[in-house]
Amino acid sequence: MTEQSALIVGAGPGLSASLARQCVARGMSVALAARDTTKLSDLAAETQARTYACDASDPASVADLFTAVDGDTGTPTLVVYNPSYRQRAPFIELDVDEVRKTLMISCYGGFLVGLEAAKRMTKAGSGAIFFTGASASVKGYKHSAPFAMGKFGLRGLAQSMARELAPENIHVAHFVIDGGIQKDNDPRAEARGNDGLLHPDSIAETYMHIFDQHRSAWTWEIELRPWVENF
Repeated sequence: MTEQSALIVGAGPGLSASLARQCVARGMSVALAARDTTKLSDLAAETQARTYACDASDPASVADLFTAVDGDTGTPTLVVYNPSYRQRAPFIELDVDEVRKTLMISCYGGFLVGLEAAKRMTKAGSGAIFFTGASASVKGYKHSAPFAMGKFGLRGLAQSMARELAPENIHVAHFVIDGGIQKDNDPRAEARGNDGLLHPDSIAETYMHIFDQHRSAWTWEIELRPWVENF
């Protein structure tokens, strides 16, 4: 089997860390990209992952990231887009610069990363590109218009890419994470009850299950939520 590799953009604790561990456990090399790579030092030491500084909303930064990964490990087998940013406020009080930042990180950055990944994967003849969505991907909540705009856009991007790139043997999938992801010593856990928050390891297992799917039965979108979550 050709050696597989994963690039996780917007890496940090939680889901990204769980994904990195599960990729390494199956023998994949891992690259972690974030604005601030100092926060990745412990995870990189644990997983032997390479780290890269990247502003996902900047075309030059994203292009440089992929060029660096090309030189270090070659075209990634799996690329995961995981950054997120939001401004929460009543609609008429929204800061226009914060709205722009939300859209650039939540949606435009996904386009930039997806573009660079797709260019390489079409030449390689295979690959998988995964986008992390949220409840806001399908529901626009009050006081959360910028986040809904960004996540709706990311979902549309993923759907369009999936339809176009599946015939190129590139699996594009979007994950609706509908609920809070549990953190260490999470104060929300008691109020939510047993398994009332999403376990990052369990989410990561689903990502890898989708990654392993045979192309005769690919999933382009899946929703994940705790059993107590209303929807």
